Amino acid sequence: MGLNLTQKLIRDHLVAGEMRPGEEIAIGIEQTLTQDATGTLVMLELEAMQLSRVKTELSAQYVDHNLIQEDHRNPDDHLFLQSACDRFGIWYSRPGNGVSHPVHMQKFGKPGKTLLGADSHTPAAGALGMLAIGAGGMEVAMAMAGHPFFLQMPRVMGIKLTGKLPDWVSAKDVILEMLRRHGVKGGVGYILEYYGPGLRGLSAMDRHVIANMGAELGATSSVFPADDAVAAFLKENDRLADFRALSADPDCRYDALDSIALSSLEPLIAKPSSPGNVVPVADIAGEDIYQAYIGSSANPGFRDLAIAAQIVKGRRVHPRVSFDINPASRDTLQQLIAGGHLAALVAAGARIHQAGCNGCIGMGQAPASGRNSLRTTPRNFPGRSGTLEDSVFLCSPETAAASALTGKITDPRTLGVKYPKLRRAQKLLLELDVLLAPPASAEGLALVKGPNIQSLPELGPLADGFEAPVLLKVGDDISTDAILPAGAKVLPYRSNIARIADFVYGQLDADYVKRAFEVKERTGHIIVGGENYGQGSSREHAALAPRYLGLRVVIAKSFARIHWQNLVNFGILPLTFLRVGDADRLHQGDRVNFSRIHAAISEGKEICVSVNGEPLTLGHQLSGRQAEILLAGGLINWVRGKQGTEKH
Repeated sequence: MGLNLTQKLIRDHLVAGEMRPGEEIAIGIEQTLTQDATGTLVMLELEAMQLSRVKTELSAQYVDHNLIQEDHRNPDDHLFLQSACDRFGIWYSRPGNGVSHPVHMQKFGKPGKTLLGADSHTPAAGALGMLAIGAGGMEVAMAMAGHPFFLQMPRVMGIKLTGKLPDWVSAKDVILEMLRRHGVKGGVGYILEYYGPGLRGLSAMDRHVIANMGAELGATSSVFPADDAVAAFLKENDRLADFRALSADPDCRYDALDSIALSSLEPLIAKPSSPGNVVPVADIAGEDIYQAYIGSSANPGFRDLAIAAQIVKGRRVHPRVSFDINPASRDTLQQLIAGGHLAALVAAGARIHQAGCNGCIGMGQAPASGRNSLRTTPRNFPGRSGTLEDSVFLCSPETAAASALTGKITDPRTLGVKYPKLRRAQKLLLELDVLLAPPASAEGLALVKGPNIQSLPELGPLADGFEAPVLLKVGDDISTDAILPAGAKVLPYRSNIARIADFVYGQLDADYVKRAFEVKERTGHIIVGGENYGQGSSREHAALAPRYLGLRVVIAKSFARIHWQNLVNFGILPLTFLRVGDADRLHQGDRVNFSRIHAAISEGKEICVSVNGEPLTLGHQLSGRQAEILLAGGLINWVRGKQGTEKH
């Protein structure tokens, strides 16, 4: 029996384990990606590991999130990151070059390679036939140090695409259809593999849109074959020599199947405040909007912005609408200028922002309170936009542009004009040397640390027995944005854990941090969650900052993959309820007693605890290796212990 493409990619990089779904495997990593919201911690982790130079084929650091320079903190971090790239042998992309995912695809992506990124949207590179996976920064630091990446062998869902997208429907509507069908948990434990004749009508950047937002289904990654569309993309980037054809075997099997007839799709939109809350645009057409925002890593291509320019060309956006244009790369911005599209957008009333993540991560472009914002971004979690009580919808560039003209949510098919036909973009203008290659030697190079950059806090091992209070109980689908917000107020402290910890759970419980400090040194504390705890961004600050506050255990119905691993990496024990109704037995203020848990973690999958004197049995999914990491107090302690053992 043949293999699907995902299985081939894993087989070619398998270091340990067997390719049976659910079993822990290890794969070799050839490329890594970090961005500035996560990269500062990664560089501090490399420093803590005493690494000399990275061991990967290629590692790249992008500055795309924290671009606002309202004081010294962000520019200081940019200098720190550039010095760390020189010190450790990493490519550096300066502020203004653009969002990591499209730039990495353009400059470094290669079919058949593995890419591990400290950003949950790293799977976007699966558009090129790569095995690209998002992870916490600690996992990426380990890969940069030459260690394999451990994960549970995923199942593979095959999605057959047939037909051709109709006018006014684009790649964003394909992934919104997947979210409409499967929701934000439907991809958990899976890699999504797309195949079929419908691929012929999807460019590499169209596929990027789909692969990028596979993360919103909870999927480990998304994979597309490397075919003529990928070859054309690499040729446009003067990298045709990097192309190799890759596809599934004709007789392969998938663990689950789905199919989408592209010609049957209509414009779709995700209502507030979840990417899975998807309905046809026609169902809610007519609602007033304040903002239409086009760009971000989820719609980063020339086509996505040029089609919007053609829709609004010769017209003016509604006077009530803030029409925000967020080019995702310097390449795209230059192409828009060369093709006259930027002029069309500006003439229509658009506001042009610098190339970067910007409003997607709450770095500017926040909407007015109580007003609707239509965005082509990948997420609309509550408050992520920068406005606490926001109302953010996710849609295609076509829907956003049409709605900008009318001032209301508008099905673009009702504009009464012909669908624009685009000419090919002019040849890319950004040369590779705009990205800074590391020097051949790090001799004499030191890290440049501004006053806001602090070393990582020391974390002690997990005690064998302790009693701690439930300090907070939350519901289902809690995102890492809810645990630790992003945005211009918070993320400048990303390299100062003691300071950024002040914002943990601030949106849900303003007194949580105060209560945590009160019990931090005496007992630590516990958090109880629902389904899919920790969905969304890969930022490990959402684990490290609560750990700094004394969090020792999270008990939930289920966990999002990346956050679960981040908890382990920082010595926080993630446990799950084993029986329906057990979650109802735990309340804020309850005290949970743990005893002899070292043996329970190492030898079994069940842990017996006492809640206010009553027994409760909980479960865990830790492998033997992960149990060692947890008991050591986290991955850095575990690595140091291994290094000490090897020296002796």
